Amino acid sequence: INFNADLLEDEEIPVNVVTPPPPPPPPQQTTVIEIIDDDEEIEIELEIEDIELDEDTEIEIIDDDDDVDDDTPFMIVENMPALAHCKSMRGDERHQCTQMEIIKYVSKNTKYPSIAKESGIQGTVFVYFVVGKDGYVKDVKILREVDPRLDKEAKRVVETLPRFDPGQQRGKSVSVQYTIPVKFIIR
Repeated sequence: INFNADLLEDEEIPVNVVTPPPPPPPPQQTTVIEIIDDDEEIEIELEIEDIELDEDTEIEIIDDDDDVDDDTPFMIVENMPALAHCKSMRGDERHQCTQMEIIKYVSKNTKYPSIAKESGIQGTVFVYFVVGKDGYVKDVKILREVDPRLDKEAKRVVETLPRFDPGQQRGKSVSVQYTIPVKFIIR
């Protein structure tokens, strides 16, 4: 057999590196809950140290006041804020009356911006505001915008709402948040 060395070529064979799969995750720990009869007694050991007190020992009194002193607004309180005509009412009737008074006030005092009206721009602007502990409207923000002119007017009219009788929670005045729609419709 006669082999011609020129006819033989070096052929490159690609090397495939196989990476092994990652190890399986460790088995999850399961908690075994032991069911005990209600009649079975469980012994618990408590260590109570004797403390000697005399007349001069000062005892620190811890105030158990769980009320938060910050001004975080509530969404719902025992007594919701009320406008003048609704102050004498209680509960849901007071809340419904105040909602109607807000709608009447906003409808009566909103001025449709002429440029927006001429351009045929209409829609509903959602306005967020807080009735503070003092009963005044504050933190007015536009949540859903329609047009800068309509947004500005909706914010303006909400900022001019009359003073409320503040909301009450556990006998204390608190801030309460509201979100209202202000509709701009061309008729």
